[in-house]
Amino acid sequence: MDLNEIDNKRVAVLLSGGVDSSVVVYEFARLGLHPDCFYIKIGPEEEEEWDCSSEEDLEMATAVAHKYGCRLEVIDCHQEYWDQVTAYTMEKVRAGYTPNPDVMCNRLIKFGAFDQKCGHDYDLIATGHYAQTEMDAEGRKWLCTSPDPVKDQTDFLAQIYDWQLRKALFPIGHYMKDEVREMAEREHLVNARRKDSQGICFLGKINYNDYIRRYLGEQPGDVVEQETGRRIGEHRGLWFHTIGQRKGMGFSGGPWFVVKKDVLQNILYVSHGYDPASAYQSDFPVHDFHFLTQALTPTEVTFKIRHTPDYHPARLEWTSPNSFIVHSQVAIHGVAPGQFCVVYDSDHHRCLGSGEITV
Repeated sequence: MDLNEIDNKRVAVLLSGGVDSSVVVYEFARLGLHPDCFYIKIGPEEEEEWDCSSEEDLEMATAVAHKYGCRLEVIDCHQEYWDQVTAYTMEKVRAGYTPNPDVMCNRLIKFGAFDQKCGHDYDLIATGHYAQTEMDAEGRKWLCTSPDPVKDQTDFLAQIYDWQLRKALFPIGHYMKDEVREMAEREHLVNARRKDSQGICFLGKINYNDYIRRYLGEQPGDVVEQETGRRIGEHRGLWFHTIGQRKGMGFSGGPWFVVKKDVLQNILYVSHGYDPASAYQSDFPVHDFHFLTQALTPTEVTFKIRHTPDYHPARLEWTSPNSFIVHSQVAIHGVAPGQFCVVYDSDHHRCLGSGEITV
């Protein structure tokens, strides 16, 4: 980040209490700047019941803002999160799909509800995401990958709108995670050694299955071996399982892989073995593709369907302006309807956008 990027612009920093967004504030401070900081509150009201870490997050954010002489304001987006992101999540899992709440949280909350409440008063919204942006010769802004393939978060940003991308600023996106940790320790930040959040978005320690159970409850049904039709046990609800799952099954005689869900009959189909061929797929359709910067119809691309450091080369067969069939060069494990297929250029540098898998 340089001064030319932010010259004469009003910048809001989304400060979560984690080490990444805290180093964002430091990056501004070392340039002699003291941006307004905002902590977005979206945690559930029953914090004791959910063992939520939002109180600790806010304490950390407050300490960092104070250290660098920045104003910190708490923005309550609780209702927007539960009305929009939770509604999306429950609608998808009830239908047997595999949604990604973090992806929609970026579009609907961090760059959405926040902008409606006060972000509209700022030219740029800075976050601690591991991502970069670049301008092309025509003045278009592109979302680009981080040099840290493990921490890169462009897949979580691939559904934001173009106007949101134009306002987005990622001051630490060009660093490796280890570098960010080193800066935090050198600056004696209170959260320098704090572990990265493993929960859903801002929801801290909330377990994903508990999150779903709270809204959908349980709906027991049969677990059937796909190859033989043999009933091997009972599931507590299809929404607790995803295609390709191979951990936490709890059925004897394993290992087992989830290969299919029959929502109408409430049957979970599994395959036996350590790595059955039925768990892999090379060709699958994607619909409602969301272009980040420019509508294109590339054929040779790279892609990913989950948050991993791996980018898979593929050929896209376009069936409409916003739909295509992915022909992957290698078979992919656990392709599930509802997942976002995130598409990049052939060098996996620019993120072109994402769409929902419809297998």
